[in-house]
Amino acid sequence: MRPVTDTRTRVVLLGTGTPRTEAGRAGTSTAVIVDDRPYVFDFGPGVGLRLSEAHQIGISGLAMSGVTRAFLTHMHSDHTLGLGALMLTPWMFGREDPLDVYGPQGMTAMARSVAAAYSLDVAKRALNEPHSERGHEIIGRDVVPGVVYTDELVEVEAFAVQHGDWDPIVHGPFPAMGYRVTTPDRTVVISGDTGPFPEMASIYAGCDVLVHEVYSTVGLSSRSPEWQAYHARSHTSGTHLGSVASEAGPGVLVLAHQLLWHATEDDLINEVTAAYGGPLIYGRDLSVI
Repeated sequence: MRPVTDTRTRVVLLGTGTPRTEAGRAGTSTAVIVDDRPYVFDFGPGVGLRLSEAHQIGISGLAMSGVTRAFLTHMHSDHTLGLGALMLTPWMFGREDPLDVYGPQGMTAMARSVAAAYSLDVAKRALNEPHSERGHEIIGRDVVPGVVYTDELVEVEAFAVQHGDWDPIVHGPFPAMGYRVTTPDRTVVISGDTGPFPEMASIYAGCDVLVHEVYSTVGLSSRSPEWQAYHARSHTSGTHLGSVASEAGPGVLVLAHQLLWHATEDDLINEVTAAYGGPLIYGRDLSVI
């Protein structure tokens, strides 16, 4: 893995949290920055604050006004509660273009609902404050697996993942996805929330950075049988992730959305490294890779 200072592409963990809120961990969100242009993947609670903190500590490319593209892995609240912040806060910092948000079925409806929820806020600010005409707009785009976005710097490809059970009528045929982001000098894979599925290693193969959710097998043993069954089919254990990473061979494996329960960070790292001997980062909010 090349040093962060020697690449056009940087990955910033804006939030590594889970639905079980913890001090110091914002909701799930990852930024891929290419030549100082940001692409935000997931937008959990606290994403606006983390963007400001990242910019304040000198992470270039995360100026609030430049956030115009976002991608959602699935509709769970710990990945979506920051959408209002992405819609409005950059506008207050002078964003001129609408926010484009790509995600599974329901993304368009969610974007419209958030816009409606804040319509009075927008109307009052537009009446009283200097503002751009379209910087508050949000455009939701429902996507399915395949290439969902391209520009001169990136190609973003969505792939289906296995994140528990969903109603196909309500949530569509592909309710949860990960993303593979190809830039001029790096390939970044963001798993989203996922349990094991057969194509994991082949989808991840050859990437430079693999940002992956994970839970501790030791920690899971402290949970009730019902929760153990849910997590086993909806998330990825450290043991399984280590085996998959060993086969896929990423340039660096980054652990995020870590579910420890009563386990320790060392417990989880030991589970992963029992099978995987490559570069490993235990992700923390505002880590730069």
